Amino acid sequence: MKIIDSHLHFCPGSPYFDKIAERAEHINSAEHLREQYEKYRIEAGVVMGNHGLSLAEHDYPAFLRYCIGIDSNYLKNHEIADAFDLVEIHLKRDNCAGIKLYPGYSPVYISDRRYEPIYELAKTYKKPVAIHMGQTAGSNAFLKYSHPLTLDEVAVTHPDVQFVMCHFGNPWLMDAAAVLEKNENVAADLSGLLEGKLVLEELLEEQKGYVEALKTWISYAQSYDKLMFGTDWPLANYGDYIDFTKVIIPEKHWDKVFYRNAKRIYF
Repeated sequence: MKIIDSHLHFCPGSPYFDKIAERAEHINSAEHLREQYEKYRIEAGVVMGNHGLSLAEHDYPAFLRYCIGIDSNYLKNHEIADAFDLVEIHLKRDNCAGIKLYPGYSPVYISDRRYEPIYELAKTYKKPVAIHMGQTAGSNAFLKYSHPLTLDEVAVTHPDVQFVMCHFGNPWLMDAAAVLEKNENVAADLSGLLEGKLVLEELLEEQKGYVEALKTWISYAQSYDKLMFGTDWPLANYGDYIDFTKVIIPEKHWDKVFYRNAKRIYF
């Protein structure tokens, strides 16, 4: 079975990501990542950019593409409009797969009109907009901006833009499923649901209610042609995450969820 990881982070040399990788029994390096891709037959990955906007900050191995990110660090000192020219330069690159937005970390609703030029760029270059949805890492973010229902309005008012709801809006699974099922131009990745190195059997028992809720709302949406495998690497162990995804996704849909949907949307 071929796999594409539709959501990872690539920050070799970062002490913060070094520690995260260690907890997942990984090494935060390009060499180790390549080894894992060979081990698990992962064809490619999509990096969610959380560096700056300069081209020099987005140099990746050939097996990775990336979404150029507009995160809270940029918005602390700039307006969204300031990013327009640089984002366009990135979107012209073959290995740039789309745009990544970080509501919650950025205290701006994605329906704010300041984002309109960004959505126009996505429409012009026919590349998706991936949006952080759901729980945030750390206590300095604001959850009201990252609730999956905020994506519904944007999807309706921008029918020609492909949106990706990251993390399946976790933990607002019911709302995420409703937005995904309703809007043809909304897909979702399944990244960020687990972290660290796990004993899967113990997790499935200890978190039985959560796992059943996740399976319930994934099934409710009946959108297996719009769901994508993703890990948020190095947050999670690759072997664990592949096995977990096989638990929550019926086997007849594995090819689409693990590979074909991401191939269509990001490649």
